[in-house]
Amino acid sequence: MQINEKQEVTVVDIKMPFMSMVMFMVKFAIASIPAFIVLTIIFMILGAVFGGIMHGLGLGSGMMGY
Repeated sequence: MQINEKQEVTVVDIKMPFMSMVMFMVKFAIASIPAFIVLTIIFMILGAVFGGIMHGLGLGSGMMGY
C-alpha cells in the first residue's frame, strides 16, 4: 500500500453503556450553555453595529419619512 492511498472506513456500531451515554449527553448539554451565551453576545454586538450603520444611513428607523 502506498502512503497517498485513501482507505474508506464505515462505522457500524459503537458499544457504550447506556449510563455513560446519558452522562456524555448531560455534559454536552451543560457545555453548550456558555457557547450559546457567547454567540448571543456576539450577535447582539453585530446587530447593534449594523443597526447603528443602517440608522446612520437613514434606512433603519422603520418609519417612512422620519
